[in-house]
Amino acid sequence: MNDQDVLQHFRDAGALLEGHFILTSGLRSPTYLQCAKVLMHPDRAAALCSELAGRIVAALGEGAIDLVVSPAMGGVVVGYEMGRQLDCPAIFTERIDGEFGLRRGFEIAPGARVLMAEDIVTTGLSSRECIACIRELGGEVVAASCLIDRSDGKVDVGVPLFALVGLEVPAYEPDSLPPDLAAIPAIKPGSRGLR
Repeated sequence: MNDQDVLQHFRDAGALLEGHFILTSGLRSPTYLQCAKVLMHPDRAAALCSELAGRIVAALGEGAIDLVVSPAMGGVVVGYEMGRQLDCPAIFTERIDGEFGLRRGFEIAPGARVLMAEDIVTTGLSSRECIACIRELGGEVVAASCLIDRSDGKVDVGVPLFALVGLEVPAYEPDSLPPDLAAIPAIKPGSRGLR
């Protein structure tokens, strides 16, 4: 599966959007990838995550991952599917008083080799926060993964980051918008804030 095959899944699912979007980070962008619309289709989720899991196994070896941990909400479905593809359990962190933590009886065994799985990486902030949580709970984060890396490899999350596609998608501070983007009303289609 090449980059265009991956992006075609997004196009076909109506998940590659153009306009003026407020990202979770607060940055603004003319392009938005709504992973939830792709992952709502089990066949697409399986195809994309199978490809990503195959790349991780090729790089790290069979059985290198004991547990998949993802940040809620955006990472829950992709984390579950990555666990299924890697044949290991998958759990997710949630914000508790503004910090990532575990609920629902989830635990990380001391020394467990963990893959942190996200849907999209833009600034890497939630990835780094989730990785810090995993480490605080005794896990060894061996790698991170995402379907789309909007930084196209520029973001450092502190561990190897495996992405199906790296895209150079512009993102702007709200007070530094190009005129054509500033002329369009901003919407926040993500999991936090306005719908």
